[in-house]
Amino acid sequence: MNTPSLRLRLLAWLLLPMSLFVCVCAFFSWRNATNVADYVQDHDLLSSAQVLSDRLIWEGDNIAASVPPSALSLFASPERDQVFLSVSSADGRLLAGSDEFPLPPKKSVSGDPQWFDASFQGQSLRVVFIQRSMYELGSAQMVNIAVGKTTRSRNAMRLTLWWPTVTYLLVALALASLIATGALTLELRPLMRLSRQLRGKDPLHLDLQVDASELHRELRPVADTLNAFTEQLREHSDAQRRFIADAAHQLRTPLALQASQIEFARYTRAHRKDEDWQNRRADMDAMWREMQASNRRLVAVTNQLLLLAQAEQPDAARRPEPVDISALALKVLERLAALADKRRIDLGLEAPEGPLIVRAQPALLDALIANLLDNALRYTQEGGRVTLGLAAADGQVELTVEDNGQGIAADLREQVFERFYRAAPGTEGTGLGLAIVREAARAFGAEVLLEDRPDGARGLRARVTFGTDGP
Repeated sequence: MNTPSLRLRLLAWLLLPMSLFVCVCAFFSWRNATNVADYVQDHDLLSSAQVLSDRLIWEGDNIAASVPPSALSLFASPERDQVFLSVSSADGRLLAGSDEFPLPPKKSVSGDPQWFDASFQGQSLRVVFIQRSMYELGSAQMVNIAVGKTTRSRNAMRLTLWWPTVTYLLVALALASLIATGALTLELRPLMRLSRQLRGKDPLHLDLQVDASELHRELRPVADTLNAFTEQLREHSDAQRRFIADAAHQLRTPLALQASQIEFARYTRAHRKDEDWQNRRADMDAMWREMQASNRRLVAVTNQLLLLAQAEQPDAARRPEPVDISALALKVLERLAALADKRRIDLGLEAPEGPLIVRAQPALLDALIANLLDNALRYTQEGGRVTLGLAAADGQVELTVEDNGQGIAADLREQVFERFYRAAPGTEGTGLGLAIVREAARAFGAEVLLEDRPDGARGLRARVTFGTDGP
């Protein structure tokens, strides 16, 4: 689905409220213009009515009214408005003006002027109505004076007053649109540069680091996040390349040896003579034993590499589950008991009664314990002792593997966690055990340390500290 342009969306967010503001201002400007036009016309109507009232005179017993030119000159306008007059006595007798001229439906008790809208002879009028008392020889008579004018000039004045304001508002809105469009174009240039930067990178080499120095403060977290993701991808890719390189290096020698042995066996079988076969039988038995040992080493290296790759996966830290480390440790000890008996090593377990729950992946936790014990058994002399200990305190579970073997020098204790490093090169093993231990511990959020034995005796203690998860 095509999404609208960011520039258009930002422009819409800016112009929509501004357009609403222009509409509101235009509405109130129209009301003000209407009030001003009404005031001007009402003032002219009242002035004309007052001029008429001043021209009322007695003629005998009757009142006469004349309409002077000054009373009508107030209404001269280019719109050619029509003016209607009505002067009548209290009993309804028309004294001057138009007959049947509309009067207010309800006269003011206070005698104040009254303005109202009316319709006369098919035209809309604005009318003012006033009353005046005429006195003579002790008698008084009330006279009604009404002046009406069509609304063409009033409407023209209202439009004249209103339209310039609306024009200014519309021009301001158009200028704001142009300025906003230009500003957005300029301010979005860093994003365009970021896009060009990314297009210029080689994704196969994960060279996607972008320069965030020219980006706005609000956009820098986006670039920083992208750089962080790229760095994680690079680390993951580097780990995969190291795994492939390590696997190729470690598997090359056993595979080449097996190939040579198999080829030798095929050659011997194809060219042997009966009398030679009996003489070379012992050599063949030794060769098959070597092939079997080579196959065991190949299987061990493969399994260790796969465990290391599993421990290095980012998902390893995202799928922990509650595991009883006491029960798991006992199973590992039972599995390695044969190796301990073969080397006449006293293998023991010191743990409190009841379960100890930690959050981990069972397979990786099994590999962690097994590699720590296997490493201790291989580097402890015959007749020695290896003890696996478990303890819980302060919301943590501590696993220790302690031996009385030759130990590891303090300056080498960090180096032994590297892949394929062996403190004693002649010792059987893959050199991956402690690397697997560290990666598995990292996956669980645990910490692994190699240290001297607390009693100061010869040997080494490996300590792993886990967070707990209640049963």
